[in-house]
Amino acid sequence: MTGDARAVVDGTEMVPGSRVRLRPRGGADIFDLALVGRTATVERVEEDMEGGLHLVVAVDDDPGRDLGARNQLGHRFFVGLDEVEPLPVDGPSRKVLVAGIGNVFHGDDGFGVEVVRRMATRPVPPGVDVIDFGIRGIDLMYALGDGYETAVLVDASARGHAPGTVSLIEPDAGDPDGVGFGFGGAAVDAHGLDPAKVLRLAGDNGRVPARILLVACEPSSQTTDATWEMELSPPVGAAVDEAVRLIEGLLAKELA
Repeated sequence: MTGDARAVVDGTEMVPGSRVRLRPRGGADIFDLALVGRTATVERVEEDMEGGLHLVVAVDDDPGRDLGARNQLGHRFFVGLDEVEPLPVDGPSRKVLVAGIGNVFHGDDGFGVEVVRRMATRPVPPGVDVIDFGIRGIDLMYALGDGYETAVLVDASARGHAPGTVSLIEPDAGDPDGVGFGFGGAAVDAHGLDPAKVLRLAGDNGRVPARILLVACEPSSQTTDATWEMELSPPVGAAVDEAVRLIEGLLAKELA
């Protein structure tokens, strides 16, 4: 195949950086089913030996998309011109990441996961990705380097408040390495997924969001690493809707 060919889809020229929604034609093929409706970014246009045009795309929410550029390691897909729908270029694009963090097997530590699951049932503004990362720290690391302007991390964090207390925390401007996030000395450790370490790793790999916020909920005193419980305690469960409203208010301000 040869690169840098010219392709037009529905009157929109496909160039590196063009955003598309995937509409694979494979029907029951497992890979096509996984890609249906996903948004992606065009990396290049290829022309095959018969003159057919194909797009090389990276799926936007694929944590492996930044493992390497062009022919290096990484997740890339070849799709036909009739398998994509161009997305508007004048709307917000990948502005805010809302990341749910936590271990659903450790009681109240699953707070962040439950919040983003609740948000998935509600309308989300364009330019906002709401993703359940659970304890997948490497996936979160790649996502933080994926071009977002703001990241909102949602997690349970013991800060000495009454169980179920929801707090909005922003890192100190003088804490560029994210050590403890500068969260007033709060210990943010999601059972092996330490957001401060993830942020430092993401920064080592490139750009991270200019603004990072934490929506934290005080867990009950019974929640520990040894807890094997898939239900949130009553006060933390009651705080989920409050956190959703808080985040939706933040999104309105960030996208204004």
